[in-house]
Amino acid sequence: MKRKNMQRFGAFYALLASAIVVELAQAQSWPQRPVRLLVPFAAGGNIDVMGRLMASRLSETIGQQVIVENRVGGNGIVATEAVARAAPDGYTLLWASTSVVAIVPAAAKVSYDPQKDLAPIGAMTAGPQVLLVNSNVPAKNVQEFVAWVKAQPAKVAYAGGGGPASASNLIMSLFQKRAGLEMTNVSYRGTAPALTDIIAGHVPTMFIPVSEAYAQATNPNIRLLAVSGAKRSLMLPEVPTIAESGYPGFDAVSWTGMMAPAGTPKEIVDRLGAEIARAVKDPKFVEQIVKAGNDPLGYGPAEFAKMIASEIPAWGDAVRSAGVKLN
Repeated sequence: MKRKNMQRFGAFYALLASAIVVELAQAQSWPQRPVRLLVPFAAGGNIDVMGRLMASRLSETIGQQVIVENRVGGNGIVATEAVARAAPDGYTLLWASTSVVAIVPAAAKVSYDPQKDLAPIGAMTAGPQVLLVNSNVPAKNVQEFVAWVKAQPAKVAYAGGGGPASASNLIMSLFQKRAGLEMTNVSYRGTAPALTDIIAGHVPTMFIPVSEAYAQATNPNIRLLAVSGAKRSLMLPEVPTIAESGYPGFDAVSWTGMMAPAGTPKEIVDRLGAEIARAVKDPKFVEQIVKAGNDPLGYGPAEFAKMIASEIPAWGDAVRSAGVKLN
């Protein structure tokens, strides 16, 4: 019996060692063919633009073409599920965002667990938003805005550009909870029509991506009060953060980054993470990020995983506070 058990254990360890050797060999020879990068949203949006920027960079540095595939559907669920089910060999990757990792799983039934089924590779950008008001609003800063809203509870409306699950709407939900405000949501299908109504004075306030706020910075009909990120935006350095404006620790941004199927060899994950980190140290690359209204992050796998672990409960809280349900 003992000899048989020893033989079984010997066979098991031999098989395990063989599998490890094969995995290491595959990782060391990767990539041997083009790599697919699935983007969960349509071409032309900020998430897609950042994904294509990184794909172009990787195509030059890893020796194989990184092909962007826009796999649209289900608020990003279709592409994310496809990557979660893909072979963990480094040839199918996800251009992830706050939405598919932290917002949608809290608002809808999904078949993937973003922390168990996906491996974080690197976070490339953070996209803060700007709290702005129509110029007829008497507030010149966040403190005055909060006082103005509190003086008329439930009577002040805000525009939720992009629908109930949009970052714009949920950041406002987080801000309301933090500041103790009660406001009424007016939902729009996109940022453009919402901004049009803000400029016209039909709705007094909203959060809007930095790039779009920058384009309106000199418009006399609106006023930029604060940025939602932990740091001032590189594009709008003169606009203070909400954290600076009396709410320390407030940090709500839309981020983008790369993820792989869980079980992807560590050597591949680390290599891709290092490539992202190098990219955001390149001034020309960073210039492209900033022009799109984003700030560079450059987090590696461990730091990205830590960020995701904190983002999931934070955005889940925002989804519940806003009463968002996508199914």
